[in-house]
Amino acid sequence: MKKYLAALPMAVASAFSLFAQDGYFNTQVPIAPVSAPVPAPLSTSMPEVQVRNHVFDIVSQGGSYDAEMLLRELESRFDVYNRLFRFSLAQMQGPLRVRAFIDKAAYDAYVSSRLGSTRDGAVYLHYNQQDKRELVIHRGSSEEEQVLPHQAFIQYLRAFIPQPPTWMREGFAIYFNTLKFNKDSRELNYEENLAWLDTVKRIAQDHREPSLESIFQADISGQTPEYFHPMSWAIVSFFLNSGGNGDYFRSLTESFLLLNPAYNAADNSRVVLGRLTSWTSLYAMHRDYEAYIESRFTFAELIDAGQRTYAQKNYTEAESFFMDALYQKPGHFAPYYYLGLLAYDEKKYEIAEQYYRSALQFGADYALVHYALGVNAATSGKTDEAIDYLRNAADAAPDRYGERAEQIIQAITPGGVPPSSALEF
Repeated sequence: MKKYLAALPMAVASAFSLFAQDGYFNTQVPIAPVSAPVPAPLSTSMPEVQVRNHVFDIVSQGGSYDAEMLLRELESRFDVYNRLFRFSLAQMQGPLRVRAFIDKAAYDAYVSSRLGSTRDGAVYLHYNQQDKRELVIHRGSSEEEQVLPHQAFIQYLRAFIPQPPTWMREGFAIYFNTLKFNKDSRELNYEENLAWLDTVKRIAQDHREPSLESIFQADISGQTPEYFHPMSWAIVSFFLNSGGNGDYFRSLTESFLLLNPAYNAADNSRVVLGRLTSWTSLYAMHRDYEAYIESRFTFAELIDAGQRTYAQKNYTEAESFFMDALYQKPGHFAPYYYLGLLAYDEKKYEIAEQYYRSALQFGADYALVHYALGVNAATSGKTDEAIDYLRNAADAAPDRYGERAEQIIQAITPGGVPPSSALEF
C-alpha cells in the first residue's frame, strides 16, 4: 500500500504508515471487530443495526457487517484528516452520527424530509443542535464513491469547527475527494485530485483568476468570487505541496490551531488570513502560488511529455516525466509500462520486467505487455520465458503480434538467427 502514499503530504501520509504497520488506523478509539469473514450481500430486508464508539454512532439498514465495514472506513478517514488538523477529541460534544440506507426510496424520503429535496449518494446535514447533525449515506449507490469522501470530510471538520472558512472547508473536501476505501483490503488509497488543474491553469493563463485575497475573504465580504471552488482546491494544494518552502505548510497548520468553534465563518477567516499573512505579503504569496500552478502538470500532460522526450531518446528527462506521472497516479498502468521501456533501453532487464509486471497488474493491455516481456526476456537470454511470453502475446492479438512474435521465437530457438543486443518493439 505504500505506493499510494506519494501524493499525500508527509503529515497526512503518516496515517497510512500506521495502517500498514498495525493492520488498522491507530486512532484513539477501538475498532469494532468485523463479525463476518466475507462480505454479506446488502439487502433491503435487513433490520437496522447500530454500531458505535466515542467517535462514531452508525445506524445502518445494511446489516451488521456493512455497519462495521462503514465504521472501519469512516474511522480510517477520520484518522487521516486528524493527522493533518490535529484537533483534540476532547472538543467533540459527542460521537459523529451516521445513517446508512440501502433502499433508495427510504434514503430519498429521509433526506427530502430534512432538506426539501434529495441528494445523490450522501449528504452531511448540519444543524446548530449537535445531536441533530448527521451524515446520511445511500449505500451501494453509483454516486456514493464520488460523494461520500467529500461529505465525510465536511462532517469531520464541522464537528470541531462548525463555521470554518468556506475556502478551507471546500478546498480540503475537494483535495480529499480521491481518498478511496478498498473494501477488499480494508485500506484507504489516495491519488492526488487534479480534476480542477486544467481549469485553474487556463484561467491563470488568461489572467482572469480571482485574487487569493478575494478567496480568503469570501466569508468576510459576503461575495463568492467566480471559480471559487477550483481556486479553493488550488490554494489548499499550494499550501500542502509548496515544495522547499515549508513556511507555507507550517503557517497553514498553525492556522488550524487558531480556528475557534464559537466564531462564525467570517471571524475564522480573519484569524486564518492574519496568520497566513503574518510573515509574507499577499502579493508574494500570489506570485509563489502562480509559479506553483505553472509547475504542475496533469497526468495526461506528463505521459505526453514523457512519450515525446522518449521518442527523442532524451531518456533522463523522459524518466522524470514518467516518475512524476507515477507519483500522481500510482494505480495507473501507463507510467509502469513506459518506465519498463526505459529500463529495457538501458539494459536493466530485471527492472524492466518488474515495471512490466506492475503495468499488467494495473490493467495494461495483456498482449502489449506480454510482447514487451518476451522481448525483454529474449534480449536478456531467458529463452524459455521469452517463448512463453511471446506466444501469449501472439495468441491474445495475432493481428498485432503473431508475425513479430514468431520471428523472435525463431531467432532465439537453438539453430536460429541470434537476437540483436536490443530487439525492437
